[in-house]
Amino acid sequence: MEFGLVLQTDPPAWSVVDRMRRAEQLGFGHGWTFDSCVLWQEPFVIHSQVLARTERMVVGPMVTNPSTRDWTVTASLFATLNDMFGNRTVCGIGRGDSAVRVTGGRPNTLARLERAMHVIRELAEGREVDLDGTPVRLPWVRDGRLPVWMGAYGPKALELAGRHADGFILQLADPFLTKWMVDHVRRAAADAGRDPERITVCVAAPAYVSDDVEHAREQCRWFGGMVGNHVADLVERYGDSAGAVPAALTDYIRGRDGYDYSHHGRAGNPSTDFVPDEIVDRFCLLGPAQAQIDKLHELREAGADQFAIYAMHDAIDATIDEYGKRVIPAFS
Repeated sequence: MEFGLVLQTDPPAWSVVDRMRRAEQLGFGHGWTFDSCVLWQEPFVIHSQVLARTERMVVGPMVTNPSTRDWTVTASLFATLNDMFGNRTVCGIGRGDSAVRVTGGRPNTLARLERAMHVIRELAEGREVDLDGTPVRLPWVRDGRLPVWMGAYGPKALELAGRHADGFILQLADPFLTKWMVDHVRRAAADAGRDPERITVCVAAPAYVSDDVEHAREQCRWFGGMVGNHVADLVERYGDSAGAVPAALTDYIRGRDGYDYSHHGRAGNPSTDFVPDEIVDRFCLLGPAQAQIDKLHELREAGADQFAIYAMHDAIDATIDEYGKRVIPAFS
């Protein structure tokens, strides 16, 4: 299993760069950031500095979306970074959540996301695409490579990831739900004539290494609220009793009453009071290092190839250090 570190691009930007550099030294292979241009600083500017100060780390957004940037701009961003630093980027992408909602928008349709994934990958790898009848190519791209990893929860999105994505990003660390979703992705890949095992599965969730589980739980409760935004979309689309989505994912949002994005991804988010302890424990990795190692083995058995830590709490550096010293070596 590989490991990634996910950070918000809060100022000062250099703190993100420094943490990513130290994370690489401790064995983390991927460096991820949020991409929400109103709530946080511009990630791709920071990505260039992370790449310049690391040697092997693969860097990307978790996740960008098809709305906040023109697709040709997104492709050129990745292609430029790859040209400078040697194909060390990955495009994490989804329908859009905070980045579009805080400006009054809505998540993209899956059809638009599918088209965006195709255009971005083709252009970033130097191939020509048709944009509304106009052939477009980035003529300066040489030997470009851009894996596209898609975030998804619902059945239709999981099928799209299986048909077209190079990787699948699942933002929760519940082994049961991970297996259910990975099975959907791989079945869709096989139905499309692809090799299901070639799709990388990245599970992303908060990790907090501590013997004080109650405190760790309170520091990570925000994550259940963030996931709840996507679950609410699923319930709106499929209902909460149709069987299309496991009840283990949908039941807990019954007490949800709106969401304030000004606290998005923050410990102490008041919009997440509805999230029960059980969900925090299921969706996150909490407790001593050995307990997290045991759960990571379950996630690996469920199909996870990478675990990416959401480090948004009051023990960011301590958790990074504990993973480097105790957790990552257990999977070497």
